[in-house]
Amino acid sequence: MSFLSSQKPLSEPQISEFFDGCPVPAFAIDSNHLITHWNKACEHILGIPAAQMVGTKNQWKPFYLYERPVLADLIVAGSLENVVGAYYHDDDKFRSSVVIPGAVEAEKFFPHLGGEGRWLYFSAAPLRSRSGEIVGAIEVLQDVTAQKSAELDLRRMHQDLELLVVKRTHELAAANEKMEEDLRRRTAAEAELVRRNVELTEVNRKLSMAQEQLMQSEKLASIGQLAAGVAHEINNPIGYIFSNFSTLETYIESLLKILNAYEKLDRNRDSQEACEELNAAREDVEIDYLKEDIPALMSESREGITRVRKIVQDLKDFSRTDTALEWQWANLHQGIDSTLNIVNNEIKYKADIVKNYGDLPDVECLPSQINQVVMNLVVNAAHAIDGRRGKISITTKVVDKDIQIEIEDTGGGIAPENVSRIFDPFFTTKPVGQGTGLGLSLSYGIMQKHHGSINVRSVLGQGTTFTLRLPIKHESQEEQS
Repeated sequence: MSFLSSQKPLSEPQISEFFDGCPVPAFAIDSNHLITHWNKACEHILGIPAAQMVGTKNQWKPFYLYERPVLADLIVAGSLENVVGAYYHDDDKFRSSVVIPGAVEAEKFFPHLGGEGRWLYFSAAPLRSRSGEIVGAIEVLQDVTAQKSAELDLRRMHQDLELLVVKRTHELAAANEKMEEDLRRRTAAEAELVRRNVELTEVNRKLSMAQEQLMQSEKLASIGQLAAGVAHEINNPIGYIFSNFSTLETYIESLLKILNAYEKLDRNRDSQEACEELNAAREDVEIDYLKEDIPALMSESREGITRVRKIVQDLKDFSRTDTALEWQWANLHQGIDSTLNIVNNEIKYKADIVKNYGDLPDVECLPSQINQVVMNLVVNAAHAIDGRRGKISITTKVVDKDIQIEIEDTGGGIAPENVSRIFDPFFTTKPVGQGTGLGLSLSYGIMQKHHGSINVRSVLGQGTTFTLRLPIKHESQEEQS
């Protein structure tokens, strides 16, 4: 299925509503490389209104100083293998998508965007007709400048912290050697230690802020990677809605034909010709069949529209930020279901989801952060399943005063030498370009913030189980004291 068909253009109201409601900057082109959609998020990040772009071939202008194809153009032209080397290099991180067949990704720095330049992440996917022909392409953008900056700041802070710890260790050793000789020197050394601890506290505070920024950047990066899959999920119900409307048009024509025959007979009840025309129309149209099929088509179309609306709403809820860090009472099952709805395209071709939900009370937490942990674990579970179709089981229950969530997969498992490192920042077993190594590290930090825990059991070749524990009621540091 695709956004496009041979009868319906890209500008259908449902597609436009999805584009404008999508928080991720995106645009689409048709088979003639003309821009058909340029959503509000794209207007915001690039500063060019859709009115100036739609209907033109100027998709290159916001990014380059000279005319050259963007990723969507290369997909429509079908010339990726021949010309990609002329426009993308190793530092652009050009690669094929591991999620969507035929889709590609790239990352590049644009010095003329914004005040000091911007890093942008691109992903483009083909749009196909029902026959499978490429009739356009969609390209999704993401400003990853903050993520790049946060990564550099985090590395720099780790280095500064290591140097500070080494330096403080040497100073403490020297102070201990002088302690017996001179009480005054020991007092001075203690004062120096206090000063260094203050500095270390400040470094830790800055590191915590950087981790918060990195957490939001990782969430936005996840949305960017899932955008093409979400588009595919929306595409299926839209496809059969279009088909149903075509069928309904045919049914309405048939009913109008009978109605016209009745009206003609009503005007001249003694007309043999009108009576014969009515009988002929009734014989051509299967009234009983229409009575059964029309309600079924309307019900199916309504179900498809509801599905699209639910996916868009879940994506909006997931992408919002917890800037105020407001703890609130939330239904964890609703959050898990919403997250599964967003990542459905990552899972449905690899595994079946089995829900073993217990009877849970509402939990005081940061809901979107818990949803992010669940998303990281479920997507990792899907990636770990290779070969035949597997199973991902999600089990919830109450244990003492805590809520326990178990996410178990039948994937390849984790090598024993890697189990102790999976929560380390930037550690990943995925190929280069397919993982940042931050997902589990950030998940560990989120569970610590909730005064909970995350544990893992894994058997190589059999599967992995992650267990989350968090208290039902959040206790602040003052309450704990």
